[in-house]
Amino acid sequence: MYRFYLRVLIYIICFIMVLFGMSSFNYNRFIKQGKVAQGWILYFAIAFALAYLVGSFLMSIIYYFN
Repeated sequence: MYRFYLRVLIYIICFIMVLFGMSSFNYNRFIKQGKVAQGWILYFAIAFALAYLVGSFLMSIIYYFN
């Protein structure tokens, strides 16, 4: 049961770190005029995907050395 909570905690921490890292990127020049909602959806989809990849990588390292 503790592995579930550990996995959720790692994903949440990775999501926050990815959002913090992506905030430094100026993505407004890649979004068309009037398509702000689609831009935010893309922003969060990329953030979720990167957080999942980083979290999975960290968990595989943790379970490998455990």
